[in-house]
Amino acid sequence: MNRAIDIKKIEKIKTNKGITIGELAMHGKVMLIFLRQFGCTFCRETLADIHKKRRAIEAEDTDIILIHQKEEDYARQVMEVYDVEGLHRISDPNLELYTLFGLKKAVFRQAFGVRVWIRKFISRVFKGHLKGKNKGDGKQMPGVFILHNGKVLKSYRHKFTSDKPNYIKLAQCSLS
Repeated sequence: MNRAIDIKKIEKIKTNKGITIGELAMHGKVMLIFLRQFGCTFCRETLADIHKKRRAIEAEDTDIILIHQKEEDYARQVMEVYDVEGLHRISDPNLELYTLFGLKKAVFRQAFGVRVWIRKFISRVFKGHLKGKNKGDGKQMPGVFILHNGKVLKSYRHKFTSDKPNYIKLAQCSLS
């Protein structure tokens, strides 16, 4: 689903570093990564993936902003575990940005279907991303959006909670 997003509504929102989304998006691309709740295996896997791919993403003139559902102090602690605490982040406990970007609540098969359980098993057993205590809305679907100069250049809306976006390919999108 490609729906229009009113970028004007988010341009003045500040990250934990006091810089607005609009300011970042004027100087280069911005990758907004909407996370699931912090207890989710796939949220933890995403943070580990971003840690590994951060340099390659930033080499594409793309700043990363992690959008999460908890208060900032808790988020900082989680980010430290995955060595991504230096990234910009935005606390959205009321899910207003998730809603603005059209990210829906998961239906049963999106969160608990067979393909999700297979990926969950692999992520937990072979990659060590164990489930934690639910810290946010467990039904909230994640997503990734690339912004520049008031426009959404590219987006990835998860069909299943277990989807793995190609963050580097998303960052490589052209500015036109």
